[in-house]
Amino acid sequence: MIEDQASSLRKMNQPSLTKVIAVTGGKGGVGKTNITLNTAISMAKLGKRVLVLDADLGLANVDVMLGLRVVKNLSHVLSGECTLDEILVEGPHGIKIAPATSGTQSMTELTPAEHAGLIRAFSELRTPVDVLIVDTAAGISGMVLSFARASQDVLVVVCNEPTSLTDAYALMKLLNRDHGVFRFKIVANMVRNVREGQELFAKLSKVTNRFLDVALELVATIPYDENIRKAVRKQKAIVEAFPNSPASVAVMNLARTALTWPIPAQPGGHLEFFLEQLVKQQAVSDQA
Repeated sequence: MIEDQASSLRKMNQPSLTKVIAVTGGKGGVGKTNITLNTAISMAKLGKRVLVLDADLGLANVDVMLGLRVVKNLSHVLSGECTLDEILVEGPHGIKIAPATSGTQSMTELTPAEHAGLIRAFSELRTPVDVLIVDTAAGISGMVLSFARASQDVLVVVCNEPTSLTDAYALMKLLNRDHGVFRFKIVANMVRNVREGQELFAKLSKVTNRFLDVALELVATIPYDENIRKAVRKQKAIVEAFPNSPASVAVMNLARTALTWPIPAQPGGHLEFFLEQLVKQQAVSDQA
């Protein structure tokens, strides 16, 4: 049964071609969802078919940030009322969004079987996808860790605040120690200039080099840009509302860079691994 369920996910449309990126950060307020949406739209502008999974299952806001009308969400997929394809809403430049719920505590307390059911829905996805970007919740809950370890690339967003660095370190420590994740891509967000972003990265690297067995890579420095606030008020992504602004240019560069990251030929941190682990956990639980 375990092998049957795991192998079914390997039949996901273009599994060997789908890039899976988790955007996380530990602390809330670092601009994680803005990075997610603007990177997704930038990739779509570059001709990629992009799906954004709002994995903040209890406090969803991806659809709100874009002013999109949502009829059904991931809770309806879990209940069996509809398929994943049926809840997808279309955003700017054709990106697809799998919306979550807001203000629903039960969605933040999924059992391993429900976790597996959510991920299994991807094996039945008919919508073609080149890139899946997972916008995780704030914090270091089991849900955040699950989605991060399921992805090929973990993008950790930090800003120049002590709590941001502390929480990012705690997140990487857990992923490294408990789940064998040792490569992290760092985005320095809301910095005054490239130098400040590099100094921020150096601070984080100094601590991780001393205490963790991880490899960090600074992949983008996104400048503080007042146009981001203006775009949020318009319920638009900055790359749409102000495409030539400094932050938009930096995010477009991030999108181009991310599309060059290699996709593993064998399942490692991919969704197949995620499902296999969850099914095994449930099987052990059932036998206990």
